[in-house]
Amino acid sequence: MSLFNVMNIASTGMSAENVRLNTVASNIANANSVSSSYDQTYKARKPVFAAELQKATENQSQGVGVQVLGIVESPKPLQIEFNPNHPMADKDGYIYKPNVNVVEEMADMISASKSYETNVQVADTTKRIFRRVLQLGQGQ
Repeated sequence: MSLFNVMNIASTGMSAENVRLNTVASNIANANSVSSSYDQTYKARKPVFAAELQKATENQSQGVGVQVLGIVESPKPLQIEFNPNHPMADKDGYIYKPNVNVVEEMADMISASKSYETNVQVADTTKRIFRRVLQLGQGQ
């Protein structure tokens, strides 16, 4: 595997973790929102990642990067609360809250942040190796 492949893997990893961080931020920002209908309530979102298998199967010596396939809504049920005095309550007195667990989102944010940081370190180390190889080529 060449150093260029390592840089590609690290950059696709950083891009994927950036999507993950943005998704977590969106979930946390909407965690306390309230709606008067099930359909209009914010639903937690999660990114779906996959290895770029097409490239890997074509050339076994090439590294495999990360691809974001999309963002899906969580299948967990929404929180339904009986609160007839709430201004957003429906005709039956219910309000609907997102299926966002802030503790899980914070853990996911820390994980994504650490993964992003690790990819940055890999890219930085690869860049230093490039410099050393160039210096060796110059006889230093």
